[in-house]
Amino acid sequence: MSNAKISLNGEEYELPVVVGTEGEVGIDITKFRGAAKAITLDPGYGNTGSCESAITFINGEEGILRYRGYPIEQLADKSSFEEVMYLLIWGELPNEKELATFNAALAEHSDVPHGVKEQLNALPEGIHPMAAVASVTTTLSAFLPTGERDDDIVRLLAKFKGIVAFAYRRLQGQDYIDPDPNKGYIEDFLHMMFGKSDASTIDAFNKLLILHADHEQNCSASTVRMVGSSHANLFATIGAGICALWGPLHGGANQKVIEMLEAIQSDGEDTSVWVEKAKDKTSGFKLMGFGHRVYKNFDPRARIIKKAADDVLSSLGIEDPALDVAKELEQAALEDEFFVARRLYPNVDFYSGIIYRALNIPTDFFTVMFALGRLPGWIAQWRELREDPTSRIHRPRQIYVGHGARDVE
Repeated sequence: MSNAKISLNGEEYELPVVVGTEGEVGIDITKFRGAAKAITLDPGYGNTGSCESAITFINGEEGILRYRGYPIEQLADKSSFEEVMYLLIWGELPNEKELATFNAALAEHSDVPHGVKEQLNALPEGIHPMAAVASVTTTLSAFLPTGERDDDIVRLLAKFKGIVAFAYRRLQGQDYIDPDPNKGYIEDFLHMMFGKSDASTIDAFNKLLILHADHEQNCSASTVRMVGSSHANLFATIGAGICALWGPLHGGANQKVIEMLEAIQSDGEDTSVWVEKAKDKTSGFKLMGFGHRVYKNFDPRARIIKKAADDVLSSLGIEDPALDVAKELEQAALEDEFFVARRLYPNVDFYSGIIYRALNIPTDFFTVMFALGRLPGWIAQWRELREDPTSRIHRPRQIYVGHGARDVE
């Protein structure tokens, strides 16, 4: 492919064109500022490629999501979360021996340091769980002096599930449950969180965590790369990613789904009334958990998690008016021509919120569950950045629009 050309102030500049594996086209502007004394302006970086990455591919128009080339549908159907963690971070699905070694290391390092438990217990009552999890993750380096890169990765993966589980139990006024080295990663997490688990919940969480594991250069992944580019340690860098996810415009979508369902249910009006409000631009009402900024077709993750949500509700025998509302909204969105024509299908946040609600997980804890799934993706992004010999500290430019030079009188 030929170079791209930009004309500016009578001068023409040729810029290299980069083509990705799946045909994405990018214009390399690395040397543009030096040559033209000008920068590109892209608020929010929505049209700017910040890196070349071999981790995750998304085609939003066609509803495609792949990790390291593998379709998300196949991974969710055939792989464990441990295998997907390994794939994202180290680039290939593990063979039997590699998986056994990885699982043994996760089990060996799964207990949470005593000092971390004390830190969690010392935090004020009523603290948001994301604040609790972010703070102790960042300070893990005080309890686990940083060592070899891959050793730090395994220790963080192993201990994070215990941190999440204890943060939940502390909210419930319950004690820490020790990890069980004889259980798999998800079964042990559910054991540490609830003291029990069942097959349908284990299967649902396996799928949920796989589906949430990475999603390309979103806000939190970009934050991890930004902070990691300064060579901050892994624990501090992931703490920054957790804080980015905490924002309601990023990780809080499934919480907003449940808040919407509760509002509709408590209002007492027939669900069809709210469906009509969603169609009316002047109503001020918006359906949460429908459509997606990236996917212009059906969210491929939603197809997978819908069945898991149905299985969990069935196995637990849940009777919840708010979840009945969810079923009615789902049916309307899948059948009503207004939603079908606009491709406003239920997304992964819609179904994940339903599963968390069914398990009596508090809504302000939903984003913590998201962080548990996204952890391996953040780590993969961090590791890829740190292994890239061409990486530099991230330093965006700006267009200054303030006062010109002036004097203090």
